[in-house]
Amino acid sequence: MRKKLFSLAIPALFAAAVVISCKKDKPLTSESNEVTTTKEGSQYTLDTLNSKVEWKGYKVFKTENTSHFGTIRFESGDVTVKDGKLESGKFVADMNSLTSEDLKDSPEDLAKLNGHLKSGDFFEVEKFPTASYEITKVTPATEGDYNTLLDGNLTIKGITKPVQFKANVSVKEGEVSVATEPKDIKREEFGVKFQAPAENGVIKDEVTLQISVKALEKK
Repeated sequence: MRKKLFSLAIPALFAAAVVISCKKDKPLTSESNEVTTTKEGSQYTLDTLNSKVEWKGYKVFKTENTSHFGTIRFESGDVTVKDGKLESGKFVADMNSLTSEDLKDSPEDLAKLNGHLKSGDFFEVEKFPTASYEITKVTPATEGDYNTLLDGNLTIKGITKPVQFKANVSVKEGEVSVATEPKDIKREEFGVKFQAPAENGVIKDEVTLQISVKALEKK
């Protein structure tokens, strides 16, 4: 059972790495972008019930057959809109909400996996209960499937790195929605370095993250 859990757990948590900043500790390291956005404009509050991070991790070869996937919920967030366009935003993820979706039909395995992912082997959620993504620059995109480029600072386990997402951004009728492309990040850059025994399979360093958020205008 332990070997089985390791083989399932490893990929799972990596993507979970998606996302973000810690309340209890300042970032341990920082390679962050300079923040060029402002808080000037209309203020919006994150709709936490309709916002999430989706993650996917892989073993050996990056295929659907070797992947595990799940979600992380947001704890809080805010967005600023200026002249009808997204100006800035910051989204804070609750790392205690990290869960696998592919094991949801096996409660025992799911509980053991989630507990391991939240332990010191992986995300140390007691020490780093949140992760975050802060937008540092918003650029309109004129080509491709996405209408916006978001530059920002991603913080996980107290480690901050600049990450750019392509995204579709919509601002209308008191609501802002942001849906990013699936984006590969290297989990080891954020201190998520646990490896299972070799016989359980090699885990890819890359994990795929996708952020989907909605924010409602403050009245």
